[in-house]
Parts: sequence; structure tokens; C-alpha cells
Amino acid sequence: MLASDSARKFSFNRLISNGDLVIVYERHDIMKAVTVSEGSVLQNRYGVFKHSDWLGKPFGSKMFSNKGGFVYLLAPTPELWTLVLSHRTQILYIADISFVVMYLEIVPGCLVLESGTGSGSLTTSLARAVAPTGHVYTFDFHEQRAGSARDDFERTGLGNLVTVGVRDIQGEGFPDEFTGLADAVFLDLPQPWLAIPSAAKMLKQDGTLCSFSPCIEQVQRSCEVLQISFTDIRTFEVLLRTYEVREEKLEDDGSNGSLPCKRKQCSDGGNLISSPISSVMARPCGEAKGHTGYLTFSRLRCL
Repeated sequence: MLASDSARKFSFNRLISNGDLVIVYERHDIMKAVTVSEGSVLQNRYGVFKHSDWLGKPFGSKMFSNKGGFVYLLAPTPELWTLVLSHRTQILYIADISFVVMYLEIVPGCLVLESGTGSGSLTTSLARAVAPTGHVYTFDFHEQRAGSARDDFERTGLGNLVTVGVRDIQGEGFPDEFTGLADAVFLDLPQPWLAIPSAAKMLKQDGTLCSFSPCIEQVQRSCEVLQISFTDIRTFEVLLRTYEVREEKLEDDGSNGSLPCKRKQCSDGGNLISSPISSVMARPCGEAKGHTGYLTFSRLRCL
């Protein structure tokens, strides 16, 4: 799980034990989060896997089923958790998340405010970025959704780094207790411009803000409000193109000008054609994700 050791640093060097959360990896597009429980089994198309066989194994182990099939037991890093978590809302994915963490200048020890929590995809990465001495305070107006996110953070071992609150940030703003204390603020709201004045009060001098919006009209209205208290206003759209790289065998014998097969020398001096040459091919994946949203960054203007 995403738990920390006695030095409060993330570590997956220990062995898997009863109650741990692991990511069961079947292939790059089929993964599942499983809580290890002695006496339980996992059954999939590769066979039956006993949890008891997993105990004492290091993360990354290759485990075999009763049929000889296998899976890998991976540590639930924020990147993998984003791919397997329950979607209560539309989530941010790795390309946008990495951009947010970098441009908000989030480092260990930072205090970060987030609204809204949603499914907690970004929150998990924010928590790792501020660890071991920082903290993320995340808010969602939906009480049941906030409760589910809180349970997920406890499940992944982030309870000491994340505090979930139920609050309508658009209508009420952030709690006054954070005034002037936040290093960064992230907004994922339908009307972010309503929360920007409150966010400005929460930030330290030279603090940074990011607003995620799916529509350019939201960005335009937000930028109008940002100009009052913020500077260095920038908007980005992150588009990710994934490539599929795999080995393919070339069957042609070379007579048509293509690459020949490998040949062996026989004892009588003749040539014997062996297996064809393998070549690594790369091509864009047929299903490419397009627009997710716009990321608008700004910095609190110094007085």
C-alpha cells in the first residue's frame, strides 16, 4: 500500500503482508486493486491464485496459478492507483497530473488546498509530492463522495497526509484557518471564478494556483477574475499520444528486396533457412485520448 515506514518516507521494500493493498497486473490494460486476505483467492482467466501464496513476497513478484498462468503483484503507486480507482467523477490522468504537480511547484513540506476531491486521483499524487512533512486539505461539497474518498485514502495508507472536508468552496470559500498558509491551491469546479478570491486569501506570497476546466469559456471567465490578484497567467492543454512497441517477425526470405531470414550453414555446405528475423515495430495506438481539459496556472501578485 502507499503506507510510510517509521521514517515517514514512502517505501515498498518490505514484503507483502495480510491486509496490504496490491495491484494485480494481468496486462497493461487489465489491472485490479486487491486487498490481500489469507484464505481468499483471486480467480481470473489465468486460473486461481491463493492469497496465502502472496504473503512474504516482495512487490513486483510474478505469481503462478493452478493452471500455470501468472500475474504480477505491483505496489499501488499513484500512477497505478489512478488506473484502477473507482470513478465517482471524471478524473485527471497522469499527463495532466504530472503537469499540475510541476507547475504548482509542489515539494515535500508544502501545504496544498484542493477543491473538489472527486475520485481522489490527483489528491493521491499531491500527497506523495508533499510527503513526508506536508499535507493536503481537499474539499468536496458532496458528503457521500467525500466519505468514499476518505475511505480510499485510508485504504492506500495516506490518512496521515490527506484531510478530507465537506464544504461548498464556490459558495463559502476555503476555511479562514488556512489564510496565508497555503503554498498552492488547485480548483476543479464548474465555476472556479467564484472561488478564486478566497483562494487568493489562502495563498502565501508568491503562491501558485491552478484551475482545471473542460470548456474554454470557463477559462476565459476565470482569467478575468485572476487578473485582479494574480500574475503570470497561463493556460495549457496537455494532449498525450501513446505508441505501441512490439516485436514482429518478417516472413519474407529476402527475394523481394526485404530483410532476409537468418540462415544456418549445413555440414554439406548448403544453406538451411531457420526462423525469420524479428524486428521491433512502433506505431501510434489506434485509440488516442483527446482533450481532457484546460489547465490555467497563475501566481499570487506580491504586494
